[in-house]
Amino acid sequence: MKPAEIAAILYDLGAIKFGDFTLSSGKHSPYYVDMRSVLGSPAPFRQVIGSLLDLAEEKIGLDSFDSIASVPTGGLVFASALAYESVKPLAYVRSSAKDHGTQRAVEGAASTGQRVLVVDDVATTGASVVHAVDALQKAGARVADALVVIDRLEGAAESLEKLGVRLCSVATIAELGTELHKQEKIDDATISAIRARTGTA
Repeated sequence: MKPAEIAAILYDLGAIKFGDFTLSSGKHSPYYVDMRSVLGSPAPFRQVIGSLLDLAEEKIGLDSFDSIASVPTGGLVFASALAYESVKPLAYVRSSAKDHGTQRAVEGAASTGQRVLVVDDVATTGASVVHAVDALQKAGARVADALVVIDRLEGAAESLEKLGVRLCSVATIAELGTELHKQEKIDDATISAIRARTGTA
């Protein structure tokens, strides 16, 4: 799926909104990406998963990883569907290790020596993906790539690069903004705000 197509789908579903939003970090943003809106629409959801699978095949290679991992909750839905479509085992990383039972931070297929692809829905600073990579590496797994639907271009790629992990995305917020501007769904002021925030031309 090309950026123009995913831009139109996310906009029509209300998964990408424009205005003044407060992020979990406390910072303000002129746009908000909420991939949960995609989950209630089976056809667009299948298209997004198809795009993730295509990207995994073309940029990473399905033979380059043994299993897929994510973090609850949003990213795990996309990772689960991708694992199903690619016929790969699935693992997930807890936000913190349990204080009872096995007390594991990682559940599922992420044993020592396994090559794991980390999947999330949206990357901003990359904190959740970095946490997942760290937990997986401590569990003995090897992580070379991370895959997201949307990269907000706010430091995730750089944070992961420091860990030796490459970030791949179906689309960036800059690409989505450019396409929506071409489609006359956002105005000049909005695309300027996106470009100013992401440092893109």
